[in-house]
Formats: sequence, structure tokens, C-alpha cells
Amino acid sequence: MTIHAAVIQKLLNTGSHLGRRAAEHHFKQYAYGTRNGMTIIDSDKTLICLRSAAHFVANLAHMRGNIFFVNTNPLFDEIIELTSRKIQGDSYNHNRAMNLWKMGGFLTNSYSPKKFRSRHKKLCFGPTTMPDCVVVFDTERKSSVILEASKLQIPVVAIVDPNVPLEFFEKITYPVPARDSVKFVYLFCNVITKCFVAEQMKLGIKDGSNEDLMKELAA
Repeated sequence: MTIHAAVIQKLLNTGSHLGRRAAEHHFKQYAYGTRNGMTIIDSDKTLICLRSAAHFVANLAHMRGNIFFVNTNPLFDEIIELTSRKIQGDSYNHNRAMNLWKMGGFLTNSYSPKKFRSRHKKLCFGPTTMPDCVVVFDTERKSSVILEASKLQIPVVAIVDPNVPLEFFEKITYPVPARDSVKFVYLFCNVITKCFVAEQMKLGIKDGSNEDLMKELAA
């Protein structure tokens, strides 16, 4: 089996090709076909898009870029928190960022730090610097984030479902067509983490070796 075939098989094992609904017209470029009213996503095109997104995220290591991960699905929280820590370091407060993203105007009002009282009676404050990239996992629920990022010309990487509306789809810089299953989100995060950290190692920003990194992420 070739490397390409092995990677495609890994994608298929995550169920990334099983779209939930019939595809919107603009998504059909990524569709392989339909079955029982569901879109079958072309895994070759998913792989191409995933590579492009990972390459872009890895290049942010050159400018020590700030990456924001946006998600409101609790099933993904642990995966994304681990990813953000590996990329941004222990200084990144994942839970605080996720709470703030649930408020409208987080990006557009970011130079006026906000504070709010959550259900746990804790005060949180917004950042004073803009992210260099926004990675969105549940595009349908966090469409406002995509609109805000587009308004401020911040690149957006996002996992997109066949029914993502055109008004949001066209504002995503690096769309990755796939069903957002837990297995695919893990694979997605694993790929971008490996690429980003490997680039940091090349630049001497992070200690270690590629071999050590692969062992750690595969564990």
C-alpha cells in the first residue's frame, strides 16, 4: 500500500467522507457523490485541503503567530485544549478563550477588553492583541466568528460540512471539507500540531526532534 493510499484509508476510518446532508451548490466541488440523501465527500480533496491548511498553520511558526481555536462542541474540548497547549504553550488559557468566543464582538471589540460574569461567577477578560489565524471547528454554530475574522482580514481555517451557507463558506480562507467526527477532529489537530511544532524545531524555537515529536503525538 502506498503512503497516499494509507492516508486516505486513515481518513475513511474517521468517517470524514460521510456528509450529513445534501451538499449546497458551492460545496459540490468537494463531493464524490450522494447516498441515501447524504453527501459523500471526496477524501482526496479533503486531504489536499488538509495539507494546505496544515502548511499555512506551520508557516505561522516563522512569525511566532497567535492562533485561536474556536469550538463550542464539548466532545472536542479535550482534543483542542491539548492542541492549543502544544502549539501556544502553557500560557494559553483555552477555557477562558472559549468562554469569550461565545460573546459577539470578541474580535471587533478586542482592543476594549471585556469582562463578564459566567454561570460560575468568574470574571474573564478579553485579549488586547489580534490573532494571526482563527481555526473554527463547528462552523455552523460559530458563524459570527467567521464574519468577524473576515471583517478584520484574519485568515480562517475551518472544517466545513456540505450544508455550510455560501455567505460563510466564501469567507473561510482554508476550508477543510469533512464530517466533524471526534476521530476526524483528533486527526486534524494531530496533523496541524505536528506540522507547526516540526517547523518550530527547524527554526530552533522549540527543543526536541521530529522523532520525539512523532512518538509523543502517536502515544
